[in-house]
Amino acid sequence: ASVSEPAQKCCTENIQPFLSSILEELMGPVSSGFTEVRLLFDKEVNEIIQDFQKTNDMTRLKENVDQLMTLPFNSVKMEPCYLKVNLLQELLQDLKSRFKVYHIDFIIQRTQNFMQELMENAVYTFEQLFSPSHQADSAKVATTIEKVKLRVLK
Repeated sequence: ASVSEPAQKCCTENIQPFLSSILEELMGPVSSGFTEVRLLFDKEVNEIIQDFQKTNDMTRLKENVDQLMTLPFNSVKMEPCYLKVNLLQELLQDLKSRFKVYHIDFIIQRTQNFMQELMENAVYTFEQLFSPSHQADSAKVATTIEKVKLRVLK
C-alpha cells in the first residue's frame, strides 16, 4: 500500500506520456520487417507462376511448391526481412538508458521468430489451398496460383 501511490505517480508522470511515441517509433522497423515478409512471399509465388507459364510442367510446379515450403528456413532469402528489424537495436538503446529496457537482443530475436512463423503459416496455408496434384486443367493453374496467393496475403 505504501509503494502503490508513488509507483503510480512515477508511471503516470515519467512513463505513460512517452508510451505512444515509443510504440510508434518501435513499430516502424517491426512493420517494415513484416512488410518485407509479405513482399518475399509475393515474389516467390510470382516466380512459381512465371516458371509454370514458361514450362507448363506439372512436375516442376510441384518441385517449386515444395521448395516454397522451405522458404521460412532459408536464412539467405529471409535475411532482408530480419535486417529491417535490426534497426530496433539503435532505437532500443535510447530506451535502455531512459527506461531500463534490457534484453534488447531477445526482443529482436522474438520479433524475427514471429516473422519466420508468419512465413511458415503463409506457405503452409498456400500449400493447403493449392495442391498441384489436384489440378487437372493446366490452363487454369497459373490463375489458381494467383488466386491462392491473394487469399493467403489477405
